[in-house]
Parts: sequence; structure tokens; C-alpha cells
Amino acid sequence: MIHTGLVSVTFRQLAAEEIIALVKKAGLSGIEWGGDIHVPHGDLERAGAVKEMTLKAGLKVAAYGSYYRLADRGPDTVPFDRVLETAICLGAPTIRVWAGNRGSAEADDNWREQVANDARTIAELAAKEGISISLEYHARTLTDTTESAYRLLRDIDHPNVRTLWQPPVGQSVSDNITSLQKVSPWLTNLHVYYWLERDRRPLSEGEGDWLRYLQEAAALPGDRYALLEFVKDDATSQFMEDAKHLTAMVAKCRASSV
Repeated sequence: MIHTGLVSVTFRQLAAEEIIALVKKAGLSGIEWGGDIHVPHGDLERAGAVKEMTLKAGLKVAAYGSYYRLADRGPDTVPFDRVLETAICLGAPTIRVWAGNRGSAEADDNWREQVANDARTIAELAAKEGISISLEYHARTLTDTTESAYRLLRDIDHPNVRTLWQPPVGQSVSDNITSLQKVSPWLTNLHVYYWLERDRRPLSEGEGDWLRYLQEAAALPGDRYALLEFVKDDATSQFMEDAKHLTAMVAKCRASSV
């Protein structure tokens, strides 16, 4: 079943309390909390407080959106133990991580092996806490193409490593469906937005495309979230409109599966 929600970093300018109120008003059910602003890595007191506020509002923590990058050991690296501790306090069922810091065209086999090894290592640590790992599906990482993402997931070959999915910018609907189908055995949540090239548009303009993506996801076993992100003009009024259209699409998916 698909549930609805919001990626909190969509509104970095809002406090966590305001985001919770907004999501509840929109009739959505979950939030992916970001690790850069709303629930900073290592701030366990804040993570616990946000968890309590979320649950008290009748919402769910859909994920912890961390900024941990697999195999990245640079000076700004976020230690995974800090990310994991925060996710535990937040009550997150999955932790979003980035598939390294190089695009697939710049990555050699040695780099791919380092990324896969690190994914397995952190997956083992998270599994002990009942938390899964979800790869960010994004440009300039090893999930920047369908084939690279598929190869990486096969190389990692760990039951606690999954992937998010979002439509790559500029790719056709048929290519996006192929992409989604290819990674479907590992699919956790979807990040929902509609862009024309780099121009953010109302979700209503992409409703036909997104209904097809959601129908693909709805046919899979298990539960997952469709989480709104990249709202046009960063406007809360646009978010409310997008939430209405997302809710209607998810309802159609549920009705067609009965």
C-alpha cells in the first residue's frame, strides 16, 4: 500500500512544528525528516522531540534523510554511527544515504567496490536496530542511471539495502517506468515532484505521468511512501494543491487494486 507524505527539506525555512502542522492540514500521513536542518545528525535530544511531536500529531516518521555518502571519507564526512543513533531516537524505519560522491561515468570498478562494501557494512549495523538503508536515487552518484543503480544494488547484494526512486530530470515517461521497474525489487519510498527540465511545475501538470508511476509502485508487495518534494516556488499554498492531487492519485491506485 502507498501512503502519502512530505520530505521535510522541501521547506527548510520552516520549523519542524510548522511542517508537522502543514502535513496534518494537508491530510498526508508521514514525513521524511532531513538530517541537515530539522533533525541534525547527532542531536539526539532534538530527534526524540521531533519523533514525539510527529506521533502526537497522528503522523508517522517515514524515513530519516541523512547526508551520509557511501565510501566518502573526506573532512566533511558524517560518521554513520552518529546518523544511526539519530535515526534510532527519531524512530525512523529507514535511513536515506547517498551512493557515493561520483557519477557513474567517473567511477571505476575499485570505487564501485568501495561503495558496495560500505553499504554492506552500514546495513549490518542498521539491521541490528531494525532499520533499513535506502539509497538516494540521484545525479552525480552511482544511482544516476538505471543500469548503474541496478548494478550497484546487485553488487551490494544485502537484504537490508533498498533504494528510493524519483524520476530523473529530462527522461521520458517510458524510460522512467523502465527505471522504476528495474529497481522495483528494492523499492522503498518515492520522492514525488514534477519538473520540466529544471523548471518546477505544479504536480497537477504531471498527474498523468505520476499516476502511471504510482500504479507501478502500488502493484508491488509491502508498504511505502510517496513523499512530496521540490514544490514550485517553495510555496506552502502550492504544497497544499500538490498534496490534494497526490492524495487523489493514491486513492485511485488503492481503488484499482481492490
